Amino acid sequence: MTDPAPVDGEPNAVPTAPVSPVEAPEAPPAKLWDRMREDPQYAPEHLALEAVRRLGPEAAQWAARERALRPDAPPEHLADQAVRKFVNHARLSGAVSGAAGLPGAVIDVGVLAWTQARLVLHVAAAYGVDPAHPDRATDLLVLQRVHKVAETARLALGVAAGRERAGALFGSAGDRALGRVMLQLGVRLARMAGVRAAKRMFAKVVPGAAIVLGTWANSAATKELADRTRALYRAAGPRQLPGPRQP
Repeated sequence: MTDPAPVDGEPNAVPTAPVSPVEAPEAPPAKLWDRMREDPQYAPEHLALEAVRRLGPEAAQWAARERALRPDAPPEHLADQAVRKFVNHARLSGAVSGAAGLPGAVIDVGVLAWTQARLVLHVAAAYGVDPAHPDRATDLLVLQRVHKVAETARLALGVAAGRERAGALFGSAGDRALGRVMLQLGVRLARMAGVRAAKRMFAKVVPGAAIVLGTWANSAATKELADRTRALYRAAGPRQLPGPRQP
């Protein structure tokens, strides 16, 4: 492929370096797993906070890139694109851990909840809502029905953030029975990912049942979440994503 010819005798412009895409993990990062295992009661809140921090910039960059490529594309088109992508990801996320029993099931529902958070933030960006704003963590918890109203979600996020800081300063309070912790963590994440995902988690212990239930349950729960997400951000009306925040 050759460079374009100069226009009106002007020299070729020096091409600018492309902006590197934000690298966001496909699954909850290891430090988040550690945090959730140490504080399973607030696992959804920890996941929501980390998702906005890590996945919000990725969603904002994706929306900006798509609008640059197709400036006339309506928000509904971008939302359709995001929903298709992440429902497919959710469908394939079952049995992602390759592990059997409860530990594998906990990993699977954690990956599903992370994928669903990614969907919500991308749909928000499609409708012009800042996906990296701290309020998106509140939206995640309400949309995923961890909390019924925003006020209680904000309170729980505040508690989780405080416990996160305390854990960084003082470390874990000590080891607890792994089985009990994993069960509590699995139940909390499964509820975050949807009721069907909870059935899916416990079905993983039954050989064969998990594969069938995983594909159906993951996609069904994620489609329902997508419908709620679109209704929320569509109702807010068109808006522009803010520029970088001032320090």
